[in-house]
Amino acid sequence: MPLAVSTLPNVDFRVRVRDESIGGDNPFTWKTFTSEDYFKGKKVVLFSLPGAFTPTCSTYQLPGFEKNAEEFKKLGIDEIYCLSVNDSFVMNKWAQSQDLKAVKVIPDGSLAFTNAMDMNVQKDNHAFGQRSWRYAVVADDMKIVQTFIEPGKCDNGSVDDDPYGASSPENILKYLKGEEFDKGA
Repeated sequence: MPLAVSTLPNVDFRVRVRDESIGGDNPFTWKTFTSEDYFKGKKVVLFSLPGAFTPTCSTYQLPGFEKNAEEFKKLGIDEIYCLSVNDSFVMNKWAQSQDLKAVKVIPDGSLAFTNAMDMNVQKDNHAFGQRSWRYAVVADDMKIVQTFIEPGKCDNGSVDDDPYGASSPENILKYLKGEEFDKGA
């Protein structure tokens, strides 16, 4: 199942960012970033997953990208981004709880990016509502170079339906090294 797009869609993301001029216990303000702010002029790995704080995402996928960040840089990747259909408060707290230094998180709470990528799925069977299917891309200056889409994309799959392998950091590193890799769906 190839993506419906060949370039990363340009959408707006509303993000809470630290602003020391505010002071107090909550020195954050809202800022709008575009896809171009994140991806234009860079070679990036963007991976998207069903939700912050979920088991596979928190135990394997996000920590794996963080642990391998230097290896990705050596192979020409400028930035690694994790996108999820969660709000900025959740994504910021998740990044803090994972002690992220290299991977940057992007909240897609309104599904603008996820819908434009045609990767939206219903996960009512998990009481999640609308979420992103698990996938990753390597993109260069917004152009999608390679996709890694987990197989079985569907709405309300089985309770145990959360495939993970094609979009793993280990698999994407194989691709970047020119080794045999799993292209996924």
